[in-house]
Amino acid sequence: MLNTTPSPTTNAALLARRQAAVPRGVSVATPVFADRAENAELWDVEGRRYIDFAGGIAVLNVGHRHPKVVDAVQKQLERFTHTAFQVCAYEPYIELAEKLNARAPFTGPAKTIFFTTGGEATENAVKIARAATGRTGVIAFCGGFHGRTLLATAMTGKVQPYKAPFGTLPGEIYHVPFPDGDITVEDSLKMLGFLFASDIGPDNVAAIIIEPVQGEGGFRIAPPALLRHLRTLCDQHGIKLIADEVQSGFARTGKLFGIEHSGIEPDLVCIAKSLAGGMPLSGVIGRAELMDAVPPGGLGGTYAGAPLACAAALAVLDVIDEEKLIDRANAMGERLKARIAGWHKRTDLLPVSQPRGLGAMVAFDVLERHAGEERRAGFAAKLCAMACEKGLIVLACGVQGATVRILTPLTASDALVDEGLDILEQALLDAAKA
Repeated sequence: MLNTTPSPTTNAALLARRQAAVPRGVSVATPVFADRAENAELWDVEGRRYIDFAGGIAVLNVGHRHPKVVDAVQKQLERFTHTAFQVCAYEPYIELAEKLNARAPFTGPAKTIFFTTGGEATENAVKIARAATGRTGVIAFCGGFHGRTLLATAMTGKVQPYKAPFGTLPGEIYHVPFPDGDITVEDSLKMLGFLFASDIGPDNVAAIIIEPVQGEGGFRIAPPALLRHLRTLCDQHGIKLIADEVQSGFARTGKLFGIEHSGIEPDLVCIAKSLAGGMPLSGVIGRAELMDAVPPGGLGGTYAGAPLACAAALAVLDVIDEEKLIDRANAMGERLKARIAGWHKRTDLLPVSQPRGLGAMVAFDVLERHAGEERRAGFAAKLCAMACEKGLIVLACGVQGATVRILTPLTASDALVDEGLDILEQALLDAAKA
């Protein structure tokens, strides 16, 4: 007789279904399939608990299912879910734009437009800069990540895995080395000068785009001296400076925006990820005169600034203020850095670098040897896999794949942070013995 009893849902069974139904081009960092989550904890379909140090790749600064976010979405859900802002506008979109305009990291009038993904934000920032300047060139930095759509991929400063299979990408995108290791700020600026002399004159450049802290590139902080020089160059030549805050925004770095640490003001700011507490929402905040350079119909999208996402984002801004998450990010960052600095000194663990980062956007590199500086290329993902087996979700990044990044929800308790760090330390110990 045929057995009609359904097989139990397991991670392995879902992985097999995923491999059969979903293209391999979308990678998965862990073999875990989520069943439920709360704040900084997640349970898989087999009931196993994990501490979340990934935050959905920097999306959950206010944690999984923050009660205020859930409540805001439920209330909006009872009113309407979609009209398309271009067809029938709604107040949450306008209110959110007003609040972000008031918090824009530059002086003078600001305007904000919303989209859905980080890649849409960076692409539309370029569109706005091109419309405002009448120019087409864009300068980005090696190691930067600006999204996976074609223009965003062209701006991203890493060939594997983002560019290699896709043939010719949009032109007039140029890259300059990002300061790191042997490359100094002076080196980067010298290469920028060579670029102006050999490939594109500054009067043909619409924008320079830069992450205040590189995300996928390894949590490398853009030196304030570099940002100051870029601001001066942009002012001299009429170039617009775009701050890509998709990963660094909304309290993660100990400021609302990472660019605020530098003391310079951008012209356009790309936002996404933790803006809406897990709902898909992105946007561009810009100087009002730039934002109005695009005529009606030139910007937008069917789902751009969706009502549920705008409602969630309004709640996120309230949570950041009410729970003092900017202060919390700084305190959490100090806790993380102190622990990692202790690992750096220990010879019984896998060798790691000193910690780096702003606020709670913290990372460290896996090294080839103790007291050395050479990174162990490709090993960070292996270490993260070992941590996952022990109940911690944490992600790798970096140009060489040697960086472990920590993106714990800012709402996590100290006890939970310490528990996660204990697991990561044990993984470092086990890796050293392997």
